[in-house]
Amino acid sequence: MPHHTPLIATIVAGLTLAFAFGALAHRVKVSPLVGYLLAGVIVGPFTPGYVADQGLATELAEIGVILLMFGVGLHFSLKDLMSVRTIAIPGALGQMTVATLLGMGLGHLLGWSLISGLVFGLALSVASTVVLLRALQERRIVQTDRGRIAVGWLIVEDLAMVLALVLLPALAGGLTDAASGPADPLGAWIVPLGVTILKVAGFAALMLVVGRRVIPWLLHWTAHTGSRELFRLAVLAIALGVAFGAASLFGVSFALGAFFAGMILAESELSQRAAEESLPLRDAFAVLFFVSVGMLFNPAVLIEQPWALLATVAIIVVGKSMAAFAIVRLFKYDTNISLTISASLAQIGEFSFILAGLGVGLGLLPEAGRDLILAGAIISIILNPFLFNAVFGLGRVRAGATETPLPIPANDLRSTALSEHVIVVGFGQVGRRLAEGLEIAGRPFLIVDLDDAAERRARDAGFEVVNGNAADARVLTAAGDSIARSLVVTIPNGFEAGGVVEEARRANPELHIIARAHSDAEAEHLRRLGADQIVLGERELADAMLHRLRMPEVDDTEASPSAPEGERLLLADPEWALLAAARASGLAPGDTISAGALMDAAGVSGAFDVPRLHAAIAHLVEQDYFVRLGEERLRITLAGYAASAQAPSL
Repeated sequence: MPHHTPLIATIVAGLTLAFAFGALAHRVKVSPLVGYLLAGVIVGPFTPGYVADQGLATELAEIGVILLMFGVGLHFSLKDLMSVRTIAIPGALGQMTVATLLGMGLGHLLGWSLISGLVFGLALSVASTVVLLRALQERRIVQTDRGRIAVGWLIVEDLAMVLALVLLPALAGGLTDAASGPADPLGAWIVPLGVTILKVAGFAALMLVVGRRVIPWLLHWTAHTGSRELFRLAVLAIALGVAFGAASLFGVSFALGAFFAGMILAESELSQRAAEESLPLRDAFAVLFFVSVGMLFNPAVLIEQPWALLATVAIIVVGKSMAAFAIVRLFKYDTNISLTISASLAQIGEFSFILAGLGVGLGLLPEAGRDLILAGAIISIILNPFLFNAVFGLGRVRAGATETPLPIPANDLRSTALSEHVIVVGFGQVGRRLAEGLEIAGRPFLIVDLDDAAERRARDAGFEVVNGNAADARVLTAAGDSIARSLVVTIPNGFEAGGVVEEARRANPELHIIARAHSDAEAEHLRRLGADQIVLGERELADAMLHRLRMPEVDDTEASPSAPEGERLLLADPEWALLAAARASGLAPGDTISAGALMDAAGVSGAFDVPRLHAAIAHLVEQDYFVRLGEERLRITLAGYAASAQAPSL
């Protein structure tokens, strides 16, 4: 077997060093992007030691670009953009114009051409999606007014960059034609741009007419096969296939094709699952993209062009921030929101790298410009957390507070009128089944979900919904966490569930919290964060299957004599309440239920406290109406089922 394997060597070196430097960056509270870029510098041609294959790294980076843009399209939300359109659209375009003009000015001082300055300025004008969202999520302000404005602003910037990526090749072609012959504006500029626009329009029309039908249908068909492997493969095939087809058939960029594929897929009810399934590969190739970008960076620029680099960083951190601050203030928003938007945009990232690479490849941007962009990105990403901390510190001083975070401005979240209710976090298959059961039992409840499609499904079913991230204190407040009886976290991701549990426990120490886990480690993690009860999915499935197998024995041996016909059993009120709850929950002989869920259903009237219900369960077990399965599970017997039929309604 040959040992000279440059592809494997490039992937291994890139991912290994990216992990090492990314972990180090995380340790010192800096975005891991900085670590990935530094890993690329280490294996690049401008530093001693091992040098990865540049050609292979570039091709791997192309896959990274496709999957990055697919993710951007998949998370594109017209609703989010339209909710803040009055500030996000003019604000983003205005700020990009200012940053582009500043970049063109610096390019002119460096002796570059006008078009080089334009590409350079555009690359400095757009913020990193990864860095911005992570900064907002860490401070839990994504669902606030300032968070929505920042995200909407970012969407406009992303759309502008997609347009720039489409038009730059046509612009380069026009420059080439103009340089090789007489200056004919029609032949050199208008015709190439017109042809490009027609190609993009044709591709967009095909995607909107055909893609909107074929892609969701294909994904739903694959989902119905029940194969997770095929579903994941379908998502990747759609992303890569549409991107490659767009480039091959219409001559548009991989990036635009992938963006459209994600945007079309976002309309499907399976979009969230598609995002989850593609995330691991998307993250891996995104890391390789950043590594490949780092390989292009020449550290000599730090010594050879220190003043140009200082000016570049000043445009990113100071120029863009001041422009954004002035625009937001012009629209009559307060200083706290203006400062948050300014800090959010004071960095550059993935789109800047894509644009710089395309500019150099087309001969529109000198390599020195790319080096300045890369160095400026690294420095601005390092500075961004400190800038955010300064902004929040200033906000606390202005608010006269010393220990509490910035007051969150009002938004469109409307608080529930419910009390003593159940908060169901997540409206997937588990959340929907739980909501239906609560409705049958007559328990007051509401749904919390961030996904727009899930929100629509819940509202269509007639349920009350709070749309937002349940890990956000504002969302939990709107859901009435301080006056709720229970909170049930049905989302499958243990890390995300932990954030919800932690925030809910912090807000209400008395709240009864039930969470879902897939492993003992997840269960322990959720317990540490404050969950009262953990439901392990695999264990519940195994228990249910085992007891289904035992049902014939249950019917034959576990029945106990019932009361004579017409005579009511002698049971206490809490015991009748538990049997009525079992009937309301639809339990048949041999079915199982957690003791906590049974007590929650029985305690709907509020007449019985927890100790009385525990004692009632113990008595029902003694009477052979239930059988204990460990500490938390109960199985109803045939006698219990018969007794539940006599129980008065709750």
